[in-house]
Amino acid sequence: MTARDARLHAFRSDLADARLKGEVAADRFVAGRPARITASVADIRKAPRPDAGVNTQALFGDDVLVFEDVEGWAWIQAERDGYVGYVADTVLGARDHAPTHVVSVPRTFLYPGPDLRFPINGQLSMGSAVTVTGAAETRGTHYALLPSGEAIVSGHLRPVGEAAADYVAVAEAFLGTPYLWGGASGFGIDCSGLVQLAMRMAGQQVLRDSDMQAATIGEPLDPGPDFARLRRGDLVFWKGHVAVMTDAKTMIHANGHTMLVSREGFKDAVARIGYLYGGPTGFRRP
Repeated sequence: MTARDARLHAFRSDLADARLKGEVAADRFVAGRPARITASVADIRKAPRPDAGVNTQALFGDDVLVFEDVEGWAWIQAERDGYVGYVADTVLGARDHAPTHVVSVPRTFLYPGPDLRFPINGQLSMGSAVTVTGAAETRGTHYALLPSGEAIVSGHLRPVGEAAADYVAVAEAFLGTPYLWGGASGFGIDCSGLVQLAMRMAGQQVLRDSDMQAATIGEPLDPGPDFARLRRGDLVFWKGHVAVMTDAKTMIHANGHTMLVSREGFKDAVARIGYLYGGPTGFRRP
């Protein structure tokens, strides 16, 4: 049997994805049932318990495959990045409508109708996928209408497939966002979640965790003497951490030091992080 990363392949000793038959050992193999995330943000946990750690998050409109649904918990795999884990089954719904737009600002509100004075129904993060079925204007503000009758400010959306020109500029839009372990949304985000979401909005799908990103994004980079070859968009990795260079001397990262997405001088960060965790372990250029 071939060794597989359980974060990216749905297999346990008792149950596994039917696509892995012959590659992993399991008592039973099943085909995943298509479903879609209907909550604003869905925590994907290590185990089917409310006190289990959060590995990552799925966003409204994300498509998933469901391999098991037992006692209020679903074992799923996110189709976007392949991540496997457990979500509360209340966050799952049918794939009733094909998404037409994605949220393109860090956070936006979901209104019960096309009027910003209405009490909101909820909030959505950048990267959430929605289906726009109509348009309305109220007092000069333009709204996109959803199948539910709810409304989103139309300027906060862009068509599916329309990519941002610069992933670093997307990351910079999250400055001040709270740090959240396992977070992958505009409400709270971690270091590799920031990289993944920013690159996704720029049309590049990358894996979720920093070790995966350090092995797969772009090409390895020799930073040169005194890091002189670094430039905007380069990625810097430490053990369990990643940052994005905004220019030759400054980086942006979601970090536990400030508990925010923040800018930091690169050499200052090397000295500060090195005191506790050692120096950078690698550099990559997307």
